[in-house]
Amino acid sequence: MSHELRTPLNGILGLSQSLLEQFIGPLNEKQIHMVTLIESSGQHLLSLINDILDLSKIEAGAMKLDFAPIDVKFSCETSLLFIKELAYKKKIQVFQKLDADVEQVLANERAVKQMLVNLLTNAVKFTPEGGQVGLEVIGDKENNLVFFTVWDSGIGIAQQDLPLLFQPFVQIDGSLTRGQEGTGLGLALVAQLAEMHGGRVSVKSAIGKGSRFTITLPWPEAMRTYAPVEIETTHEEGMIAQRPPIANEDANTPLILLVEDHETNSTMLTMYLESRGYRITIARNGLEALEMAHAEVPSVILMDLQMPVMGGLQAIRELRANQDPRIANIPIIALTALAMPVDRDRSIAAGANEYMSKPANLKRLVEMIEKLREDFRLR
Repeated sequence: MSHELRTPLNGILGLSQSLLEQFIGPLNEKQIHMVTLIESSGQHLLSLINDILDLSKIEAGAMKLDFAPIDVKFSCETSLLFIKELAYKKKIQVFQKLDADVEQVLANERAVKQMLVNLLTNAVKFTPEGGQVGLEVIGDKENNLVFFTVWDSGIGIAQQDLPLLFQPFVQIDGSLTRGQEGTGLGLALVAQLAEMHGGRVSVKSAIGKGSRFTITLPWPEAMRTYAPVEIETTHEEGMIAQRPPIANEDANTPLILLVEDHETNSTMLTMYLESRGYRITIARNGLEALEMAHAEVPSVILMDLQMPVMGGLQAIRELRANQDPRIANIPIIALTALAMPVDRDRSIAAGANEYMSKPANLKRLVEMIEKLREDFRLR
């Protein structure tokens, strides 16, 4: 399902991003607006697909969370960044209040951010213009608990509807909420992820008086004695990457081997990467990729995983086992619609240097290519 849903969406988002950058030709103001709407709708669809897949993984017992001490302040501030623009557009004031004693919790950082972002997004969505939204963190040393509370001054929820909130695919009836988009999965995901942490989520709300959603997580006493964890910040997808230098001569232009059997995706990626100064050669399956790697010795290989004849993982293993060091050491980026955490692990274990799930952020992809070229000192 992940592959089938993400593959066509990759083409939609990639071509939209390419059109907005106008490297094929200039767009007028109305065309830019229309393509922006296409790209925005595609991103919204991607978020819905991700919610459905995440909930399916949890219910199937296929989602495994790795726990480590995480920096609470960093996680909260990063989550608030996701709603900053939307809150600004609605003139909503955003508040943050953190307990100084709660420096760390033992949790999965990605899951904590996902829970907070879901709650914060809902808070902004259901708060009228000019309202208020806040995030509070409070530690309870006596009971070894920490509370993450997202509150708002929004429309509120009727008491009889509160038991329905955390059921998947359920949205609360009423004229105020029927106009809101969504699958009704966000709160169900929050509840499931909280339970996977040994915690829970609760809500207090009343019509016209706003809502308070609280995630309660275990806070072992030992966590209060840990030294602060240094969090290494990385470029998030969506940040602007530097454009690589475009060479004047083909001989000096880096060659990318694109291994992709989906016609729309290969066309989109070829157009975009060529506009960024790369030469592109295309293989339609893993076997072709092996032949072309020997013939062309590309600077970088972009490898899809699910293909006919020979899959991407097998092709990566074959390349890494090659006796010719020029072939065996070619940097490889696994670029695939498979989005499970295990897929990244399998790709890296097979020999890929990097992994990016589709739909890929094209600017981030170029940044990744350039970093590999620099690391491997490629031409």
